[in-house]
Amino acid sequence: MRKASLTLIVVLALLMASICQAGAASSFKFEVKVPDNFQGELNGRCLVVLSKDTSKSDPIDQVSPTGVPVFGKTVYGLKAGDVITFTADDKEVYGFPFQIDSIPQSELYVQAFFVKYTKYSRSNGSTIWAMEDHGGGGDMFSNPFNLYSKVVKTSIDVKSNSSVKLELTEQIGLSKPLKTGEVTQQGNYEDKPYLKYVKIKSELLSEFWGTPMYIGANVLLPNTYGKIAGKKYPVLYYQGHWPGGSAPMSYESTNSAGKAFKAFWDGEEAPQMLVVTIRDANPFYDTSYSVNTANVGPWGDAITKELIPYLEKNFDIIAQPWARLLAGGSTGGWESLAMQVFYPDYFGGTWSMCPDPVDFNYYQIVNVYKDDNAYFVDKGWIKVERPGSRGVDGNIKYMMKDENYWEIALGGLEAVSLGQWAIWEAVFGPMDKDGYPARIWDPLTGTIDKSVAEYWKQNYDINYKLQKEWSTIGPKLVGKIHLRGGDMDAYYLNNAQYLLGDWLQTTKDPYYDGYSVTFPRMGHTGNISNQDLLKEMAAHLIKYGPADAAKILSAK
Repeated sequence: MRKASLTLIVVLALLMASICQAGAASSFKFEVKVPDNFQGELNGRCLVVLSKDTSKSDPIDQVSPTGVPVFGKTVYGLKAGDVITFTADDKEVYGFPFQIDSIPQSELYVQAFFVKYTKYSRSNGSTIWAMEDHGGGGDMFSNPFNLYSKVVKTSIDVKSNSSVKLELTEQIGLSKPLKTGEVTQQGNYEDKPYLKYVKIKSELLSEFWGTPMYIGANVLLPNTYGKIAGKKYPVLYYQGHWPGGSAPMSYESTNSAGKAFKAFWDGEEAPQMLVVTIRDANPFYDTSYSVNTANVGPWGDAITKELIPYLEKNFDIIAQPWARLLAGGSTGGWESLAMQVFYPDYFGGTWSMCPDPVDFNYYQIVNVYKDDNAYFVDKGWIKVERPGSRGVDGNIKYMMKDENYWEIALGGLEAVSLGQWAIWEAVFGPMDKDGYPARIWDPLTGTIDKSVAEYWKQNYDINYKLQKEWSTIGPKLVGKIHLRGGDMDAYYLNNAQYLLGDWLQTTKDPYYDGYSVTFPRMGHTGNISNQDLLKEMAAHLIKYGPADAAKILSAK
C-alpha cells in the first residue's frame, strides 16, 4: 500500500512537472532590425513571411490567401538600429493561416518586409496612416521605397528560447530615375506612337487628402488618329485595376487574344474611337472605384470634372455624353456601372462585366441586411463556414473567413490591407471615429454591424439606388445598361447581378431597354472578346448617337 502510494506520488509529481513545462511560455521571437544607416523615421506595417521552398521565388512573392504563412505588426516612430519584435504573446501581432505559437517545428525560409506608411491629415478632420503610391500601383510588394530583408534559412522551434534575426537592408527602387518635375505617384511612362500617357494633379483629391494627389490615364489611339483633318472621336473609358504602363484592351499582349485584337484595331473594321484606362492607385487600393466616398475621397468628381475635361481639351475627342462610353470587368464592372448610374447625364452607356456586388443582399454570398455573421451560417447545432471563392466546377478555393484573416495579417484591424474586403469597406462605408473606414463586420468574429449596412444601402447599393430613384434617373439611362457575367462566378457575384437584372426587367415608364445576361458554366467573365465588345458599342452609338455616327466611327 505504501509502495503504491509512493508510486502514485511520483507519477503525480512527474505529471505536474510536465504540465508546468508545457505551460511555460517560450521566449521564441522574430527580430527585425532597422539598419544602422537608415535615415529618418520609419512608420508602417512590418511582415514576417515563411516558406518551405524558394526555388522559384522569395517568400514575400508567395503571399496570397492560399499562400505562405505571414505575420504582421504595425509600428511607428522607428529609428536606425531599432528592432521590431514578434512573439507569440504579442497581442499586436496577427498571423495567417495561424499564429506564431502554431508554426510547425521545421527548417524554413524566412523573410521580412516593411510597408512604409505616410501620415495623411485630411480635410474631413481625420488623420490616418496608409501606404502612399510611388508608382507601384497599390501593390505593397511592388511599391518603391518599401523595405525588405534577405532570405534566411533556419530551423524554427517555437517551444525554444531562440530567435530569428532579420534586417531590412533592401529597398524597392524606382523603375527609372525621375526626370525634372516628375513625381512618383501613378508612375511615369514614355509615349508611343499609338499610346499616350497623361498625368495631372487633381485639385479635388489634393484638397481632400491634404497633400498633392495625381490621376493618370493610358490613351490608345485609333489608326486614323491625326490623319484626317478635323476628325474627332468617341471614347471608351475601360475601367479596372491598375494598368501600369500597359496599353488598353491588351493591345500589346503577345497571346492569341492580344494578337487578334491588335490585328482588328489596326485594320479598317475597328470602330474609330479612343480607349482610355485610368491610373488611380490610392492609399487604400490599386483603383479608386471611381465614385465619391467618405474615405477614399472625391474620385468620381476628379474623373468627370478634371481628368476627362483635360483629355477632351488635349485630344481630338467629342466632348458630348453620347460619345463617352464605359466598360470594365470585376472591379471595373462595378466602376463602369456605378459611374453610369451616379453620373447618368454624363455618359452614353456602360458594359459592365462580372461586376463586384451591385446589390448588398448578396455581398458575395452574405446578406449584410439580414445575416448576423459573415463567416458562418448558424444552423443551431453546427456553424457552416461561408466560402469566399470557387472554381467553375464548384470546388471551394478558400473560405471567406480565411481571406479576411489574411488581410488582417497584412494590414491589421484597420482597413488598410490594400486587399479586396478592405477597399470595399473604404468605398461603401462611412468614416469611423478613428478616421479609418467603419468595418461592415468585426474582422475577427464576422459579426455584422447593421448601422454600417444601412449606410451602405443608402449610398452605394446600386440596385436599391436605381429602384428608389428610377422615376428621375431612369429616363436618363434608357438603352445604357448592359450586364454580362457567368453563372458560376468565382466570387458568387452572379447572385447580385440576378437581383439587379430581374428588377431592371420590371421597369416601365421608362423601360431600361438594355440587357443582363449570365452564361452557363462560365466563371468570372463577361464572355465577350474586345473586338465584339467594340462592335456592339459601335451599333449602340449608331442607334443612340447623331445621324452621322456611322461616318464618325468609320476608318474611311
